[in-house]
Amino acid sequence: MASLPYADVDHSLRALAGRAEGFGRFAVGGLHGPVYFVTNLSDDGPGSLREGCRRKEPLWIVFEVSGTIHLSSYLSVSSYKTIDGRGQRIKFTGKGLRLKECEHIIICNLEFEGGRGHDVDGIQIKPNSRHIWIDRCSLRDYDDGLIDITRQSTDITVSRCYFAQHDKTMLIGADPSHVGDRCIRVTIHHCFFDGTRQRQPRLRFGKVHLYNNYTRNWGIYAVCASVESQIYSQCNIYEAGQKKKTFEYYTEKAADKLEAKSGLIRSEGDLFLNGAQSYLLTGVEGVFHPSEHYPTWTMEAPSDSLKAVLQICTGWQSVPQPADLMVAT
Repeated sequence: MASLPYADVDHSLRALAGRAEGFGRFAVGGLHGPVYFVTNLSDDGPGSLREGCRRKEPLWIVFEVSGTIHLSSYLSVSSYKTIDGRGQRIKFTGKGLRLKECEHIIICNLEFEGGRGHDVDGIQIKPNSRHIWIDRCSLRDYDDGLIDITRQSTDITVSRCYFAQHDKTMLIGADPSHVGDRCIRVTIHHCFFDGTRQRQPRLRFGKVHLYNNYTRNWGIYAVCASVESQIYSQCNIYEAGQKKKTFEYYTEKAADKLEAKSGLIRSEGDLFLNGAQSYLLTGVEGVFHPSEHYPTWTMEAPSDSLKAVLQICTGWQSVPQPADLMVAT
């Protein structure tokens, strides 16, 4: 059976902190703060999630209720917060979460569905945010992106998430004018992109490490490398539907350069199924190697067993609240 990283973190409330793999591995969330209990599904007011997220001190936020929180506007999350959905089933609709100029955020075991409006993303990370871990979330059907990471936000890990019913899934790097996005570093692992159309992810400028993800039945391409970007694709499963092009390259001109460039994708140990085409450009020796940035990560060869596990163990999970929750308060 395939093994999953950090499979032991649910035994205690705060064991999650600092257990991310990859670029977001230093995210501690609200580790050093008290527990904040969300007691209702209101968009704002006492006991609401929004009330907890706007507080300036570190908080480990948990839920005493299950249900849908309809967000009438983006919910801004301040630094040193864990939003921990374990033990309940919380779904966001209407708008999404905004991580703006913040650091040390953990978002775990939540659902996002039906975000409406111009530029409305499920989780929008911009600008200048860092040390973020998004874990075991289900995201679908937003009017813009599901997770967007732009404008010099970096050191982020997205793990064991489920993406479905969507067009522009994940944009990393804003546009060719935002040359500051050269600092972006993101790890995406053990995620399941289930029939999402494109941008799994699309990257400009930065560095992305993809490993042990399962991407199937995309509508345009699976992964896109645009201006100056570097993508290290390692032991992923790419299973084509009608569209066979796995890797796409868009040429754009950075605002401070004379010559237009695409990005580069280095593929190592990836599995291409159902006619998925793995066209790679030359020059991939210029792509970073993850070991330059972190010493270890939990990875295995792509296989049928990994594919089966990722279909079950990604996205929101029916896991109990850690037994020590009351003690932790």
